[in-house]
Amino acid sequence: PTDKDTVNQLLKEAAGGDLKGILGYEERPLVSIDYKTDPRSSIVDALSTLVVNGTHVKIFAWYDNEWGYANRAAELARKVGLA
Repeated sequence: PTDKDTVNQLLKEAAGGDLKGILGYEERPLVSIDYKTDPRSSIVDALSTLVVNGTHVKIFAWYDNEWGYANRAAELARKVGLA
């Protein structure tokens, strides 16, 4: 079984670790416009994480679909260019 705090802690660690710059983690009550042109692919809305019966987890995440995709494509192009 798990709980909201455990799930959020794992997501926060992931966002600050290997996925830094790709996955975000947010504890402030922001809205969609706040994520416009955010370069990360997905930003976890920690305030909205739900855990039911310790076994079902629902995670909400925000993203600027085109901007995040464009940033990942640019990163890939840089890596290919360096190869």
